[in-house]
Amino acid sequence: MQPRTTTPASPELMKAINTLYKESHSAGVPAATLELVHLRASQINGCSVCVDSGARSARKNGETDDRLFAVAAWRETSYFTDAERAALALAEAATRLADRADAVPDEIWDAAAKHYTEPQLGALVLWIATTNFFNRINATTRQMAPQTWG
Repeated sequence: MQPRTTTPASPELMKAINTLYKESHSAGVPAATLELVHLRASQINGCSVCVDSGARSARKNGETDDRLFAVAAWRETSYFTDAERAALALAEAATRLADRADAVPDEIWDAAAKHYTEPQLGALVLWIATTNFFNRINATTRQMAPQTWG
């Protein structure tokens, strides 16, 4: 499968993307949580570019391989805090909107609200949406993770 070429992003678009990034990372949600949420949504969407870059970024920022390897099975491990689990559940629900009639049920929202303030919840939702935005661009244009070994 070959990547599709696209028109380069304009400077205005890059400013908007940077604003989304800064806003979602400035509300006090732990960076590790944002990295995990990005990785999980990208796994669900099959975005190899974001899975690769997300895992590499998380590792560079101190995340352990054990936790990175277990993100897809976060419910079945003891590696994640209750707050991280609530954020991961929110990421899954908000990424899989069509999978249920009530896309993000109260139980998922309420669990996240126990661990995060209103601004932090807003930042989580914005980061999940931003991740899904990039996943969809990359999937549509068939972007692939770089082929590096070692």
